[in-house]
Amino acid sequence: RCYLEDGASKGAWLNRSSIIFAGSDKWSVDPRVSIATANRREYSLQIQDVDVTDDGPYTCSVQTQHTPRTMQVHLTVQVSPKIFRISSDLVVNEGSNVTLVCLATGKPEPSISWRHISPSAKPFESGQYLDIYGITRDQAGEYECSAENDVSVPDVRKVKVTVNFAPTIQELKSSGVVLGGNGLIRCEGAGVPAPLFEWYRGERK
Repeated sequence: RCYLEDGASKGAWLNRSSIIFAGSDKWSVDPRVSIATANRREYSLQIQDVDVTDDGPYTCSVQTQHTPRTMQVHLTVQVSPKIFRISSDLVVNEGSNVTLVCLATGKPEPSISWRHISPSAKPFESGQYLDIYGITRDQAGEYECSAENDVSVPDVRKVKVTVNFAPTIQELKSSGVVLGGNGLIRCEGAGVPAPLFEWYRGERK
């Protein structure tokens, strides 16, 4: 909004050094720009469907009976956060070093945070890059990146990290069985990818 003094003969709006309006004459070719109010008291500029390119200084120049008067305002266009790059799902071996990347745009510049949402829901320090040194099987799962700048709800994306590790077998316990009865010997193990189990008696499979 630009307010005129009594006796003001003409007002003009400029964006940086480009004239937008001079009095009632429109110099800009942008159809979104118009004079919202024009009378002896007020000479206000209106911009519809504001875009990032509209950000910047605007000057209202008023020609009075005495000396020219100018007023400058700065239009700040806020933009919701948007993640435009994030790491793809990863498959790594246990003990490897892993770096997850999450890049986002927005205005004000969004803050970026990471958390391990499964299985631990553990938060990490904020930053575009999440470094995990010597990753373990317990650190496998989904990682969530959140970009936030208070303009709107955060933008959230996820990355799945699969950690391969060699098969391990739990200790087998000896068990007795009655002659003629059914015997059950359990073998439990873990590994990623899922291991194949084979039974041997002596050298025979």
